[in-house]
Amino acid sequence: MSSDRRSFLKRAGGVGLGGLAAGYGLGAAGAEARADESPARQAELVNAAELSATRGFDGVHQAGILTPAANFAAFVALDSIAGGAGELQTALQNLSSRARELTAGGAYAVSEYDAPPFDSGTLGPTIAPDGLTVTIAFGASLFDGRYGLAARRPAHLTAMRAFPHDELDPERTGGDLLIQLAAGHQDTVAHAVRELLKPVRGQLAPRWTVAGFQGAQRGPKPHSSRRNHFGFRDGTSNPDVTDPKVMERLVWAERGGGEPAWTADGTYQVVRAIRMHVEFWDRVGLHEQEEMIGRKRDTGAPLGGTEEFENPRFDLDPKGERIALDAHIRLANPRRPATIDQRILRRAWNYSEGFDSDAQLNVGLLFVAFNQDIGRQFVAIQERLNEEPMVDYVTPEGGGYFFAPAAARHPGDWVGSGLFA
Repeated sequence: MSSDRRSFLKRAGGVGLGGLAAGYGLGAAGAEARADESPARQAELVNAAELSATRGFDGVHQAGILTPAANFAAFVALDSIAGGAGELQTALQNLSSRARELTAGGAYAVSEYDAPPFDSGTLGPTIAPDGLTVTIAFGASLFDGRYGLAARRPAHLTAMRAFPHDELDPERTGGDLLIQLAAGHQDTVAHAVRELLKPVRGQLAPRWTVAGFQGAQRGPKPHSSRRNHFGFRDGTSNPDVTDPKVMERLVWAERGGGEPAWTADGTYQVVRAIRMHVEFWDRVGLHEQEEMIGRKRDTGAPLGGTEEFENPRFDLDPKGERIALDAHIRLANPRRPATIDQRILRRAWNYSEGFDSDAQLNVGLLFVAFNQDIGRQFVAIQERLNEEPMVDYVTPEGGGYFFAPAAARHPGDWVGSGLFA
């Protein structure tokens, strides 16, 4: 068992597992693995501790934004077919209610034996929360004339524009709503998608969906970034989510100004399904790959450095003799005073969808960005990246711009309630 997983277990044992842990035959006192336990028993205890982890649904900000990216995720875009504003509100209430139940976990009630069961049962008679987060966001199209919401559209929310090298598929782009689900195991995510859609089938129609995963934590350090399909570490340069002032400046919607009051404590979400042409990439020399990225593939360190998270010090390399002027990391985050407020909170998962009609691997990156102003941040960054050498190896094919509002404040509240206040 890895030291990372053993450390996780000790932390979980320290705070007590309770509830679900007992359902797995574990008490809080017995949750911590002992040195004399067999490896199989230690692994069983670790798994039970991980499955028992919870991320609260209610609060100030929605879970799944500042939350570290879980191993598995799914993105489900929906179009509203609700007959009016009241019906739409009911759908959003039902969505939040079921999400709250799933993220809390626990045993579910058994109805009459001959009646359809309340839950699909794919996780067994007890739902393990497994760190599940459900993040609900709204697309610009929801603010058209159907529900009287046009005047409440967030100030920076638009349909996602196509950049010069995009090949956006309309059937995989946009949507009135977006649900982001993430958890520690794939079956938890698949179960949650199924259960969330059941109570809203008559009001919300699926538009597109993509499922993703993170590479395993393979070190060398517990916080080393995971790798993408190109073999490089992904998401190294992120702002500090533990610094409230930084999050207020970069992530949460600006209070006052041109933003409607209901957007407070929310954030703009960008989702991009980016196809990665791995067969083409695999024919490129390692040196050229690293030059395009600006980092070493093995360690993730900036070229000329030794550690993944060290500052690339572009100021000491103004001519690009160490890190090319058009390298991805230099264009994405130039680290200049003028670009400091263009940074985004980045999350990413890999996806793999088999082969396409040309027998090419259909794999890529689910790029997610949370930011205060899509134009000031994501778009500004993307415009710098339009002519980077990497454009020959990736093709954005879908996704959208969305606004993720504040969390439900209490069990009687629901995500998006402020929109109708």
